[in-house]
Amino acid sequence: MGEIHHADHGWVTPAVSYFVACLGAFVALRATRWALVSRGRTRVYWLLFASTSLGAGIWSMHFIAMLGFSVTGLEIGYRPALTMVSLLVAILFVGLGMFAVGYSRHRVPALLAAGLTTGLGVAAMHYLGMAAMVLPGHVGYDHVTVGVSVGIAVFAATAALWAALNIRGTLAVMAAAPVMGVAVCAMHYTGMAAVSVRLDYAQNTQGGVMALQFIFPLVVGLGCYIFFGSLAFAVSPSRSTLNAQPVLVGRAAPLARSGR
Repeated sequence: MGEIHHADHGWVTPAVSYFVACLGAFVALRATRWALVSRGRTRVYWLLFASTSLGAGIWSMHFIAMLGFSVTGLEIGYRPALTMVSLLVAILFVGLGMFAVGYSRHRVPALLAAGLTTGLGVAAMHYLGMAAMVLPGHVGYDHVTVGVSVGIAVFAATAALWAALNIRGTLAVMAAAPVMGVAVCAMHYTGMAAVSVRLDYAQNTQGGVMALQFIFPLVVGLGCYIFFGSLAFAVSPSRSTLNAQPVLVGRAAPLARSGR
């Protein structure tokens, strides 16, 4: 069995991955709230922005943390195509959840269904990302721990969508985003605790690209998208309210009674 290290670079990768998860959650919470008080194409745009921000934030959190994952004596690569599929899965399933709560008039059933769907999508992203690894060995999982990680993913997704529906003020969002970041990181590291690696140097390792050559530039690009996207929306005045306040830092308007 290979000796596994989850933080090969010390506290750097866990800390940066947590920050990215929190930033993605903050942007998504504010964007979803503004979607709920918007109509027509504006609502669609806000929900798309929220979906890509949260999905990309969760995916980036996973792969930043994976930069610190190592197995003693082995080089780990990643299959680019499957890695990209995991990103698309994260954004797609988060988007399904966002649009479900964004357009449903029955908030509680929609929240539960969307939380389950989104959570399973986040878990699928995690394990697809793990399946994308290329190393001279076989990756195994403890099924009980995997089940716990999926449960955490569903809980985290449901909590995120509930927060998007109910949290209004900027200070409240700033308090909720770190909690959501903890939940996302808990899912990741619980899933990683299920991993074991059985060495097999005869295993085919072709088709893999080193993380610093492929994943790191992609993560940096997505991180910049979330960060600069949040800055752009922070200084853009909202037309949904009489007073033109910045949409990410101003207080969101109350939801309509009809639930739209």
